[in-house]
Amino acid sequence: MFGKLKTHHPSWFDMHERHREFLQTLLTTPSPSGFEVPGQRAWVEYVSEFADEVRTDEYGNAVAVVEGDGPEIAFAGHADQIGLIVAGIDEDGFIRVDKIGGSDRTVTKGQQVDIHTDDGVVNGVVGQRAIHLRDPADDEFEDITEQHVDIGASSEAEAKELVDVGDPIVFTPNIEELHGTRLAGPGIDNRVGTWVAAEALRRAADKGADATVYAVSTVQEEVGLQGAKMVGFDLDPDAIVAVDVTHAMDSPDVTNEEQFKDIDIDLGGGPVVARGSTNHIEVVKAIREAAKNADIPVQLQAAGIRTGTDADAFYTASGGTPSLNLGLPNRYMHTPVEVIDTDDLELSADLLAEFAVRASDRDGFSVDL
Repeated sequence: MFGKLKTHHPSWFDMHERHREFLQTLLTTPSPSGFEVPGQRAWVEYVSEFADEVRTDEYGNAVAVVEGDGPEIAFAGHADQIGLIVAGIDEDGFIRVDKIGGSDRTVTKGQQVDIHTDDGVVNGVVGQRAIHLRDPADDEFEDITEQHVDIGASSEAEAKELVDVGDPIVFTPNIEELHGTRLAGPGIDNRVGTWVAAEALRRAADKGADATVYAVSTVQEEVGLQGAKMVGFDLDPDAIVAVDVTHAMDSPDVTNEEQFKDIDIDLGGGPVVARGSTNHIEVVKAIREAAKNADIPVQLQAAGIRTGTDADAFYTASGGTPSLNLGLPNRYMHTPVEVIDTDDLELSADLLAEFAVRASDRDGFSVDL
């Protein structure tokens, strides 16, 4: 069941219609960790239009490839999103829930949700006590396990006719166009990364890259980078770029915080190249050179310990694969109102395609000792 894309401004429609439809499909196809099949099917259908081969594994990781004679380069995003799961049903028919991934207890209450069952979608709302009935002095955010979903059932038996324990729950996937090239909605993390990976593959092929280029859509990143561990072990490319959202630091909720005041990552400022730890020195250098050559603006981000993305799994999965985390600026991460700028997506896909073309002449990315 697809959600709605509300449009008010023409700017976002500057994107090619087919590519825009693909992004819309990804953003409105629920894909919580462990339940990624619908989203992966949509991704596979799209990349099959131009890939030489598309393959999937037992858990639903998907890999598309355009064959070449040069080194093997991979671009990866993760298909899964955070969500909730039906943990139980009480005697009055209310649904008790638990988390899928890093769900935020401060934004769940009072939200419309969809429960995905074997028989289709069941609509619900996360209950929130009315302000009139609350003591402001005691306003605290309950743990998610203490919250409930109301599906309108009046008894346990009635609710059990509609949902089962273990059914996944997501915020109702309405994607809304903001001013210009900006979009808002739930689950943007990280379907935009899988869109960039697919588009980078297509654009690299269109530019005549001699390298063998892979696009990868992984599962279960939000619950421990699990899909990347599986794919990284089997794929073993010469270099891999994990494309994921990163925190835009240009809105009042963060700019007013002293601890963030020196972090300069702007929405619409272009892709974000992470440096340090996981991020291989030679891959970082090659990406920055590609950006300069193509006149694509990039932003830099420090990652002294880890990236928190699939790159952290890819780079050791096969004993040592040169890896990089490429960030897509995102406001309000892990909420129902994540905001991205589609210009950042377009620039990222162009950058990775340029990187693939320039990498065609390389033997690899090993450091010179």
